Amino acid sequence: MIDNFEILHPDRIPAGKIRAAVFDFDGTISTLRCGWEKVMRSLMLELLSDGTKETEDKIDAYIDSSTGIQTVYQMKWLKEQVDAIGRGDVNHDVWWYKDEYNRRLMEEVSARKERLKAGIDSPNQYLISGAVDFVKTLKYAGIELYLASGTDHDDVLLEAEALGVAEYFSVIKGAPRRAEACSKEAVIKMLLDESGLSSDSLLLVGDGKVEIALGAERGCYTLGVASDEEKLCGLNPVKRNRLTKAGADVIIGDFTERDELINWLGL
Repeated sequence: MIDNFEILHPDRIPAGKIRAAVFDFDGTISTLRCGWEKVMRSLMLELLSDGTKETEDKIDAYIDSSTGIQTVYQMKWLKEQVDAIGRGDVNHDVWWYKDEYNRRLMEEVSARKERLKAGIDSPNQYLISGAVDFVKTLKYAGIELYLASGTDHDDVLLEAEALGVAEYFSVIKGAPRRAEACSKEAVIKMLLDESGLSSDSLLLVGDGKVEIALGAERGCYTLGVASDEEKLCGLNPVKRNRLTKAGADVIIGDFTERDELINWLGL
């Protein structure tokens, strides 16, 4: 059994140097969009499937490898695949694909948000275990917090508010409307290249390979969250493998190992 807290690079210890942290949202803090992979897979199969396992495997591999990027890039890949097989009955731009995916996904997400608003569900039903306490710990330690997501900007704002975590972040940045741009890369660039923060003072926290790889490439400390989004706790081995390959310094399944995290960070 793999530990819920695993140091992969013992030679890389923050030792109290962290001054800012960039968090991913979906799958890292929030599970309001849990199941998005199934929705995307269904759409891709509908448009691409020729009944072969090879096509299904190709779709599954792409979804796994693209977790954490802007949705529009995933839809751009889908459009390219549809165009490549010459489906004359499908002639749409990339934004149609994104809108159709969002329409399907939001059927369930909107229902969850309505239950939250009505008080039927509580925020804890959609939060990775220990996430809020960890965010508070960093905030109270004087670390500046940023939230960056591949989900549309307005949706991230609304969902962070609905779960009661928006107040802890100095900046919340989601995908810009009708634009191909990486919000996570933009926030990292702002902090390191424009604000003058040193790379060893920045922590990247996320469950996708995108934010972890971006952080690792710039020499930042990286905390990979291999979360089980259905159980809200424990470790997902598929995510662990993905995050390990992306260059995570530490892997956790959730944030309940608070003492280990604090010790590693040197707070």
